Amino acid sequence: MRYARSLLWLATGVPVGAALLVSWVGLLALGLAGLPLLIGLPILMGVALLGVPAGAVERRRLRLLGATADDPHGEPDRPGLRAWLGCRYREPATWRELGYLVAFSLFWPVDLLLLGCVLGLPLSLLTAPLVAAVNDGEVKILKTVLLTGQVTAWAAVPAGIFGLAVALYLLDLYARLRAAPVQALVGRRAHDVRELVRSRARLVDAFDTERRRIERDLHDGTQQRLVALGMTLGLARVADPAELPTLVAKAHDEAGQALTELQELIQGIHPRILTDRGLPAALASLADRTPIPVTVAADFGVRLPAAVEACAYFVVSEALTNVVKHSGAFAARVSARVARGLLVVTVHDDGTGGAFLRPGGGLAGLSDRVTAVGGRLTVDSPSGGPTVVRVELPCG
Repeated sequence: MRYARSLLWLATGVPVGAALLVSWVGLLALGLAGLPLLIGLPILMGVALLGVPAGAVERRRLRLLGATADDPHGEPDRPGLRAWLGCRYREPATWRELGYLVAFSLFWPVDLLLLGCVLGLPLSLLTAPLVAAVNDGEVKILKTVLLTGQVTAWAAVPAGIFGLAVALYLLDLYARLRAAPVQALVGRRAHDVRELVRSRARLVDAFDTERRRIERDLHDGTQQRLVALGMTLGLARVADPAELPTLVAKAHDEAGQALTELQELIQGIHPRILTDRGLPAALASLADRTPIPVTVAADFGVRLPAAVEACAYFVVSEALTNVVKHSGAFAARVSARVARGLLVVTVHDDGTGGAFLRPGGGLAGLSDRVTAVGGRLTVDSPSGGPTVVRVELPCG
């Protein structure tokens, strides 16, 4: 089965490569011819994007070999053709795929020649008895070696079987070698995978730091409140009846303060509204609690996986906290939408800009959290603003 899949991968590459060659050469010629008429430039810009569908086809064909290549492209930060084109032209993956398209469309004749040469001899030997039966007992192997008689033709069959086994092995080896650069050019880069491993290690450290923070908050805050409450109630048991109302009122206040601190702590761990009503409602609640005006556009009508909703919520929460503390912004807006199996969340503010991902910084921690669930975070924050934090999370 493995050899058959490798053979199928090489064989399907021939028509795919030929189609790609005709496509980009034809469009390139049409674009160059149309430049004086002002219609050539859009055509040439379209040629630059031919690698995108070609890359998608090649990622699917890699499955024939049992290999995988993740889509290296991101989602635009807003709907529409203009946003999609801008996103694609800025991505290095688009230009890698274009380079692959040109190379593959010129290289496919080598695959065809190799298939013909390697399979031609064993197939000629295997079909020798059939050819001899319809050709008066004569067979020409590759039009050079003449075999006469059915006995001689049948004697060539074992050699054909052995030759076919060797040919399939060689073609499988060649296919595996050819697939490696294909994965590198149309999939995510190895550097991205290594960064994923490193970010998950950083995320483990971040979770440990968060656990210690929760322990500290409980010890320094809520625990002290409960101790004070216990002492007040103890005094109430032995106090003069005239002082009892005052002590009970004090105990009531301390219990309320302890409850408030617990609610704030739980809100920081996992807000109840996120569990009960989903991400759009949780983001709206988060915006209401932010000191500056925040508009929210998030209504996708379906519940997303809990891990995705939690990740998106805490990214927006931390991003809005950074906006309030560091950006000097007067307003912000949050958008969340689902497109092509991705939850795309953006946080935009009108502040002074200058934010960037730096090791150990708050944005790096957010990036690690996003990467842990297979997503991606980008920050666009030129000096003078605005700042746009964009997150893509796979949501099935």
